[in-house]
Amino acid sequence: MTRTEALRAAVARLLEAGLEDRAADDTRLMLEHSSDLSRAGLISNMDRPQPADEAQHFEALIDRRARREPLSHILGKVGFWTLELEVGPEVLTPRADTETVVEAALAAVQDRQAPLRILDIGTGSGAIALALLSELPNAIAVATDLSQKALDIASVNAVRNGLGEQCILVRTRWADGVDPGYDLVMSNPPYIASAVIDTLDPEVRDFEPRLALDGGADGLAPYPHLIAEAQRLLKPGGTAVFEIGYDQGAAVLSLAQAAGARVQLRQDLAGRDRAVVCRFMP
Repeated sequence: MTRTEALRAAVARLLEAGLEDRAADDTRLMLEHSSDLSRAGLISNMDRPQPADEAQHFEALIDRRARREPLSHILGKVGFWTLELEVGPEVLTPRADTETVVEAALAAVQDRQAPLRILDIGTGSGAIALALLSELPNAIAVATDLSQKALDIASVNAVRNGLGEQCILVRTRWADGVDPGYDLVMSNPPYIASAVIDTLDPEVRDFEPRLALDGGADGLAPYPHLIAEAQRLLKPGGTAVFEIGYDQGAAVLSLAQAAGARVQLRQDLAGRDRAVVCRFMP
């Protein structure tokens, strides 16, 4: 079987598995991952017979994806911002929507060369903290998580992206025990209502850590605590940015305003509310 024939058969299988929107793209990425060739070399050798070891590896990857395992877990990595991050079942796979949080934080920074202090609460893979550090060369980030496995992955990602010396990883619940004095406080907390999780796509429902998904009965459980912690931890004039669900803007805005914050909502590329930006005045 040629690579082209193998590719077509794999696409058909993923379509049968319900991956209408991703079958072709995911299959090409898995074929590339299973081959020893460069992308250019693979393109120029698509009509040649697929080597036996490559075919076996490719088939194993397709088997996993047909069971709806996330592509990020299969490949072991995902692109976020300008970085490549290691991911797996221990952490939430960073989504493009979360780049809205990074953009909102950078918009609040007047001098990107300043020695800023950043706190990323519930860091997971380290995506938000590391994306900010990649743009703020003199900043230091403290990244917390309750999961040691998540912190281990964040540590690998920090080192691989040349940011290990700027990122301090702390195992704790939320920001318990963290002293104040931050210019930026960030978080992508769990914000999915408990009852909704079982209705999500299998990639999320069956493979993502529930700790990173479950936001309580209404999905809003983390926000009162995060808002209070931001008020405690921020320097005067500092900014907090929290990711929210697309339908949670009004509710989180109200919670932040009730705590005395000046609040702005930021939208993602689809025009949906995706981040709340809080500033507390002296």
